[in-house]
Amino acid sequence: MKIRKGDQVLIIKGKDRGKKGKVLRGFPKKNQVLVEGVNIKKKHRRPRREGEKGEIVEVPAPIDVSKVKLICPKCGKPTRVGYKVNLNLPEGKQASSGAGKTQKSKVRICKKCKKEL
Repeated sequence: MKIRKGDQVLIIKGKDRGKKGKVLRGFPKKNQVLVEGVNIKKKHRRPRREGEKGEIVEVPAPIDVSKVKLICPKCGKPTRVGYKVNLNLPEGKQASSGAGKTQKSKVRICKKCKKEL
């Protein structure tokens, strides 16, 4: 899943279209994310103790990841997410020599401005 916790996203489909929010949690197995202030559902709670009243509580519900678009922190535009693989070579080594182990790191990039996210 290309969207992570803490990302700023724009809702592109549904009743909350056009709203922006921060991702509070991701559910990769269900392909859903929980976005702050979006997809609010009303839940009726029963009284737990004697003398307590029942109430209606508003809770955020997960939204499908296909309905959100990441907002790039660098350019500030809604964008798609790409990946780039960086090869981190040990100091003093060259890419052509077979000696030494290379460390690969996969980073997310903005498709519009090509900056790392």
